[in-house]
Amino acid sequence: MSEVKRRVAGRPASATKASGSHSQSLVRGLTLLEYLSQSPRGLSLSEVAETAELAPSTTHRLLQALQSQGFVTQENEQGLWRIDVKMFRIGNSFLEARDFVATSRPFLRRLTQATGETANLGIRDGDTAVFLAQNESPQMMRMITRLGSRAPLHASGVGKALLAWMPADERAQLLEGRELVQATDNTLATTVSLQDEMARIRADGFACDREEHAIGLHCVAACIYDEHGSPLAAISVSGPMARIPEARLQELGGLVQATAAEITAQLGGRVPV
Repeated sequence: MSEVKRRVAGRPASATKASGSHSQSLVRGLTLLEYLSQSPRGLSLSEVAETAELAPSTTHRLLQALQSQGFVTQENEQGLWRIDVKMFRIGNSFLEARDFVATSRPFLRRLTQATGETANLGIRDGDTAVFLAQNESPQMMRMITRLGSRAPLHASGVGKALLAWMPADERAQLLEGRELVQATDNTLATTVSLQDEMARIRADGFACDREEHAIGLHCVAACIYDEHGSPLAAISVSGPMARIPEARLQELGGLVQATAAEITAQLGGRVPV
């Protein structure tokens, strides 16, 4: 092979170096997006740089590149950086791609129509529940959760439902040595009380949150299962205590459990016995 052909067939060292540089910039840019997505109020340039452990000049260059593509925006008054509408579109396409989210939406609407309260859908991510969909109550006083927000597994209806139906060894590993942070005075604060609660949830088929995540708020949740009978997600109905007293928790529990079973069946899942 001639020298000219060898140069054409091979990859110049400069090209490899440039590719590596582009990959590093891409990773850094995605990391900045992740940090900003966790700060709805926005972050200053110095805060972003400090969190990402990057020089302010590098951080500013990356943010400007993301801004030019519509991924982030900067508030003029305080100069805070936030995620922009394109990130919402990308996140929304993820939700629609997950069949259980799209499948669950009409059921959430039906729950709200039947109960007059807000209906939610969440999944487990580590030791937290993440809310992916919601149908708001028409009531003036209602429970509203920002999509993408998180709640501790041990201190929320959705979280406790998912936790109760996890394999026992996986649940034990998740809780081992973990402090149960109290969101309110009603939050379960010990592993023993939480294990007792898990047994009650499995016996009832649904979980109740009695002001454990927020004072004045009651919630009932039940799991959606995959084809193996493992928790895929959970749905819930939430509202103020004045409209969801203790007596109504049991009534709503049966409704939410039955609705979750319908979603499970539509997805081809299996409710464990």
